[in-house]
Amino acid sequence: MGRLIILSGPSCVGKSSLHKALLRLYPEFAARLQKLVLYASRPPRPGEREGIDYHFRSRDAIERLRDKPGFTVIDVRGDLQAVSQDDLQHALSCGEAFVEGNPFIGLVLLHQLRSPETQAVSAFMAPLSKDEIRFLQSVQPAISLSNFVADVMRRKLLRRAQRQKGVLAEVDLAEVERRAMSAYAEMKLACQFDYVLPNHDGEDSDNWDAFYFPVGDARRALLAFRALVEGTEPRDAERWEPDLLA
Repeated sequence: MGRLIILSGPSCVGKSSLHKALLRLYPEFAARLQKLVLYASRPPRPGEREGIDYHFRSRDAIERLRDKPGFTVIDVRGDLQAVSQDDLQHALSCGEAFVEGNPFIGLVLLHQLRSPETQAVSAFMAPLSKDEIRFLQSVQPAISLSNFVADVMRRKLLRRAQRQKGVLAEVDLAEVERRAMSAYAEMKLACQFDYVLPNHDGEDSDNWDAFYFPVGDARRALLAFRALVEGTEPRDAERWEPDLLA
């Protein structure tokens, strides 16, 4: 059986952009990863493909998977996602199972669905570094770190939504807000992952592909994740203590 490799983090932090950059620039590493395609109740975004990005299903259809053996269903920011244990075992038997998604599903895979003999390597992409968090916690007058993180992610999410849809409807703005407000709670889960990859170049950033080669934090995060796939210790990766965001 192969390894389980997990890349998690808040919405729009840059996970899918990192995976695309790995496919483009390091195909020999990307070829080792058998992507585990999750089920999702949300509609596909522009450019997303059925069966490749997600298995897109109605909310009722995913609710019914709760009663079907071999499926685990979880709530993700108000939407539903599901994972098939048969798909997980198939991916592991074919190589290294790769999951790119939110930390809720990542932790379910790590702690509930992974068999004891399956080795796992997990990384969490964060919009702030440990040093930045400690600085923000020390400033006077005190600020709300959760509101700060929400504002950081709100801007990334808005730019992504505007690129994809142009003029945004009320429902789009509500979705942006829901994801932005969830980011801080998700960052509190980062300490449960093996590594944290600080990355200011979110999914919306030109630093991933406008110059063909990623630059800035996009490049550092990509190289760190490539090292994880390779099985070496990554540079520019952090380990977060459980009390960092307590």
